[in-house]
Amino acid sequence: MSQPVIGFIGVGFMGAGMAKNLVTKGYPLVIMGNKNREPVERLKALGATEATSAKELAQQCDMVHLCVTGSPQVESLMNGPHGIFASGKKGLIVIDCSTSNPVSTKQLAVAAQAHGMHFIDAPLGRTPVEAEAGTLDAMVGADDAVFAKVKPVIECWAANIVHLGPVGLGHTMKLVNNFLAMGYAALFSEALSIARKSGLSKDQFHAVIGSGRMRSPFYDTFMKWTIDGDRNAHKFTISNAHKDMRYMASLANEIGALSPIQAMVKNSFAAMEAQGEGQMFVPMLADFVAEQNGLTPSHKR
Repeated sequence: MSQPVIGFIGVGFMGAGMAKNLVTKGYPLVIMGNKNREPVERLKALGATEATSAKELAQQCDMVHLCVTGSPQVESLMNGPHGIFASGKKGLIVIDCSTSNPVSTKQLAVAAQAHGMHFIDAPLGRTPVEAEAGTLDAMVGADDAVFAKVKPVIECWAANIVHLGPVGLGHTMKLVNNFLAMGYAALFSEALSIARKSGLSKDQFHAVIGSGRMRSPFYDTFMKWTIDGDRNAHKFTISNAHKDMRYMASLANEIGALSPIQAMVKNSFAAMEAQGEGQMFVPMLADFVAEQNGLTPSHKR
């Protein structure tokens, strides 16, 4: 039995590593390029082919991964005369690995069914380092039959795959996960500023927190900017963090959940993006908060 042809749209920080693992593990791969040609050409050198539109890509594929910014970008790729729905490819499985709004995800799943396709969510956990290694986390929302088909493909780029249930639950879990992560980012940033303003150094802060019970893999990558000036340790932008927290706020409103802490976390990233720093990475929030407190930033960002 021949391998299914896999499509991939969104070969950025996370997608480039994921796509590399698909093509090097034997799957025929079709990609849709973007302005950054470097990962596109690198993947083509490994054997991938390139399509010029989502419609053209879908017509060649059995499964398509989307790894883009969020729901507006996903909706644009699915709809319209050059979108995936316009391909008419019956049986196509679209795997949305973006961090998207579950409300939109469920609507797209219904629309996909009407086109004879399947739309499922499989958002990611961890960083571009794990994407390159093929050891990401995947939180999957899909019915059992579709999950059985996509699992061998997802295993190319994920080491920990959790099937949560129906479509939409993957993106819901991802928002919960990112709320916790961005909550820690905001908390670490504020705690670090208070410590420094009280006369403690960042190294003293790290000597205690970095060796105690509050240490975690997230803390380790987050603090590499403050301690070492490593801007690539945690490549997740402020604008993406703010977008995810807006989606989380939308979800909380949709279900009528009390979420006072989430609103404060969202506003931490809203403030930094409003100052024109949306393309900075999340660990740099620590310096932004430090500056609001009249402190010198750890490094020039």
